[in-house]
Amino acid sequence: MEVFDWQGKHSQRVRWSRQGAGPPLVFCHGTPWSSKLWEPIASTFAQDFTVYLWDMPGYGSSTMAEGQDVSLAAQGETFAALLDHWGLEEPDVVAHDYGGAVSLRAFLLHGAAYRSLALVDVVALAPWGSEFFRLVAENADVFAQLPPNLHEALVREYIAGAAHRPLSAEAHDMLVTPWLGKAGQAAFYRQIAQADQRYTDEIEPRYRDISVPTLVVWGAEDTWIPVDRAHRLAGMIPGAGLELVRSAGHLIQLDAPEALTASLHRWLAR
Repeated sequence: MEVFDWQGKHSQRVRWSRQGAGPPLVFCHGTPWSSKLWEPIASTFAQDFTVYLWDMPGYGSSTMAEGQDVSLAAQGETFAALLDHWGLEEPDVVAHDYGGAVSLRAFLLHGAAYRSLALVDVVALAPWGSEFFRLVAENADVFAQLPPNLHEALVREYIAGAAHRPLSAEAHDMLVTPWLGKAGQAAFYRQIAQADQRYTDEIEPRYRDISVPTLVVWGAEDTWIPVDRAHRLAGMIPGAGLELVRSAGHLIQLDAPEALTASLHRWLAR
């Protein structure tokens, strides 16, 4: 992966990759994931698009550091700066989970411009943040000191709960591994502790101002962000389309990869 050193308000090292040829298409991941979750689906677009993947600071192979700002505010600024670094004026953007809030903040607050936006099971509407999030936020230092085996068991169980179908051992390992070890364990609780709904509250009233073509895609069995949010979000964005994917939970990329890929191909070929 290549490196972007972002020296704005928040010094961050962002790892990213690019493949294919054609108009730019950017995939944004969420939490607690990385670009690897999008990689198999993103690669199917490389014949027609120049596909960009990136790990948000504090995730995957990007910077994980003590005292790091990994808030949605920092991620939105970083994404806008990364698009500028790539020289992309109006890419198509596909975003999942936190990536939704990040791409929306970059667009509404930091001058990013998109040709289109696909929002897949995204964090965008209040209320969000589970009881587990609140527990960690209040006790992040305690969780960061868990013995490694207990931490790994917790992360594995937490991640498994995002899928509607049982995860393969390979997929489970791929999602869990970045959060293991001293740096990964601290980073896992850091990003949860910094989760703050005010960063979506700030932009929610402006969704009605979104003028780029937008598609909302949602796993019908999503227990992390229930499907009622999909209907609400699509209703707030002028002209937005809505597609629900059956037998898919929040980890829609793993629960229903074929259906999600087909939906995105239809959308981008419109």
